[in-house]
Amino acid sequence: MEIRDPIHGAMTLDAAELAVADHAWVQRLRGIRATGFSQVPFPGATHSRYAHSLGVLHLAGLAFDRATAEWTFSSPRKRNVYRALVRMAALTHDVGHGPFSHCIEFAMPDVQALALRSLRRAPLPRRATHEDYTVAILEQTDLGATIDRNFPFSWRHVAAVISPDVRLEDDLLMDGGLDIRPMLGQIVSSELDVDRLDYLVRDAFYTGARYGQVDVPWLMSNLGCWVVDGGLHLALDRAALYAFDHFLLARHHMFLMVYFHHKSVVYEELLKRYMADGSDGWRIPSDLGAYLDVDDTHVLAHLRASKHPFAQRVVRHQPYKRVLERHGTAQATDLSASVAALVSAGLDVIHTASAQRLSRYAAVGRKRRGAPAIWVLPGAAGDRTGPATRLDEASRVFVRYADEHVIARIYVAPEARGEARALLGLGDGPAAP
Repeated sequence: MEIRDPIHGAMTLDAAELAVADHAWVQRLRGIRATGFSQVPFPGATHSRYAHSLGVLHLAGLAFDRATAEWTFSSPRKRNVYRALVRMAALTHDVGHGPFSHCIEFAMPDVQALALRSLRRAPLPRRATHEDYTVAILEQTDLGATIDRNFPFSWRHVAAVISPDVRLEDDLLMDGGLDIRPMLGQIVSSELDVDRLDYLVRDAFYTGARYGQVDVPWLMSNLGCWVVDGGLHLALDRAALYAFDHFLLARHHMFLMVYFHHKSVVYEELLKRYMADGSDGWRIPSDLGAYLDVDDTHVLAHLRASKHPFAQRVVRHQPYKRVLERHGTAQATDLSASVAALVSAGLDVIHTASAQRLSRYAAVGRKRRGAPAIWVLPGAAGDRTGPATRLDEASRVFVRYADEHVIARIYVAPEARGEARALLGLGDGPAAP
């Protein structure tokens, strides 16, 4: 089947992949906006997690083809199995997302409520993430059985590519004595994954922003693989290092200018206020049968039926307004004194601090969950003699942007904005947009 996509053009799915794409758990993603509340400041940003997931599947196949172009597997069948597996992991990697994508993860239950059985070890008490829900859905619903029926691998192999915490019970991902799992996992989730390569370009297209413009074809055409410690790892040709630097910076700026837009942030905070109050008793269910029906429309219908003032502010588009905003380090953006002054005057204040680092995988985040390194290839195609270099050591962008960047804001109710600005010595100022 051919799908027409505004970002990648024609994308093809075979019959087995279509059986999974048509499954209720994947179709559910049609009802979840990819960028949460970003459609408030960027009205075009109504694209779905479903479209994104199809784009990631498409790029995963291309990335696998290019990364293994100079590599010989033990058999053509093994190569085809791995290619189908990484595409399936790409298609299903987001099935666990809650309404408004990342915006509502604060309301997820404890991970132990999901009763995950396929992990290397039982998780300690903590809030579940959408990745936890993804593993649970593959493990405990008919989506996993659908994968089992249609492919020469199981749902567990798909989950193992998506999450390094999933335990494997066979050697399917071993080929010629080498562990293929690191490279497959890096294609789906790493510092240079197809998830980011799709969502940055897709989100830039639909928001109208230009920060997410990335040279995807050049990065893809320079992928390769490298053997380290008995495992096959994703690699990049040195010719694409500058394009990689730009890719990281594009993501960094998309967070600061788009995903952390002050209007998007305040809607998330209003939703948090409503959920924290608990007066209506709505929570994200840990029961997967109930979770299947929980998408953006489900939550919006609940908010419209609620009399809670914060629920009404969300659905009637009457958010709190920004009074003060600061950018920089955590110390430079400390607004605690201003918050205290407004609270002591009897004003209801929403105080936010949106923090972003350039990287959560490499450099400062090198030890994150033991994430395998991406390597910069030595030499040129056909002559890969010499040592490879870790990507986070080959690129200086990690050092230059090592510090965390914080955007701190204070919001108050629209009718109190003038009073708040006067109390802070800012004058009445124009009405906040």
